[in-house]
Amino acid sequence: MKRLSFFVLFTLSILILRAQEQKITITGKPIVTLFANYHTGLGHANSNSGFELDRAYLGYQFKLTENFGGKVIFDIGETKLKGADLERVAYVKNAMLSWTPGNLTLDFGLVKTEQFSLQESFWGYRYILKSFDDDYKFGPSADMGIIGKYRFNDYISADLSFTNGEGYKKINKDNNYRYGAGVTLTPVTDLTFRIYGDIYTGNSDSTENQSNLSLFAGYRHKLFRIGAEYNKLWNATFTEGNNKDGYSVYTSVNAGKKFTVFGRYDYLHSQEEQFRETDGQRILAGVQYTPIRFLKLSPNFRNWNPQNGKAESFIYLNLEFKL
Repeated sequence: MKRLSFFVLFTLSILILRAQEQKITITGKPIVTLFANYHTGLGHANSNSGFELDRAYLGYQFKLTENFGGKVIFDIGETKLKGADLERVAYVKNAMLSWTPGNLTLDFGLVKTEQFSLQESFWGYRYILKSFDDDYKFGPSADMGIIGKYRFNDYISADLSFTNGEGYKKINKDNNYRYGAGVTLTPVTDLTFRIYGDIYTGNSDSTENQSNLSLFAGYRHKLFRIGAEYNKLWNATFTEGNNKDGYSVYTSVNAGKKFTVFGRYDYLHSQEEQFRETDGQRILAGVQYTPIRFLKLSPNFRNWNPQNGKAESFIYLNLEFKL
């Protein structure tokens, strides 16, 4: 494993040196994205209401040559630590270099992962709700490592990843690694299929490897889009028998130049009863209004019906500001 890591770093160093031989003209742009909401519960959840700043992404994206650049993004969000005086905490979400010779792209550093990148883009309402794999912790949205992507032609592309596996909020202190591979097919215009799988290795003979499978299909039309995904996770958190699966179906319909109507249904299920505490079904429906290019507003309704417990319903008003 150490030899493989050394080879990856050595190869990347050669690529950087080659890029330095080219004429360097630094260009770039700032990255500013804000997610906020007001929400109120309905029924027995009506005591849960208030304003929230969900996320603030601040960063900079740059290019040094025609095919060599990078970006750094800070993620400012809630601490989620009970009883903590600290209300906000900042993480480095991305700190990466990218080399793009022709149809090949190599990303190195704290990179955006490819596990659900396409699904998140197709869903299109990240400021309202994360995509399935992200929301139910099937994998991290960013991680430290290297990802290679190659576009063979207009119909097929593939990606390989070699990462720590722990995400961007933790420092790697073990010998665990995540190996992933995906293939994306576009047989006809606006119709997309994707399959992705990975193995996250345990750090001892007594620890089960965690593995993941994601299937996606989506269709875009100028008036609407619809997508569906199925996800399977074996031995979650390296625990034997902690197998989960589920699916997500979502759609949106254009209702004029500035309005879209959208809906989504999620279902999450664990194989063993002792792991079903977070299982359930989610229904989400709403309207998005885009008064200007940088601003999105969405009143929406969402219902969470857990496997064990009472269903909860909320009314949200979500906002995204993005430069």
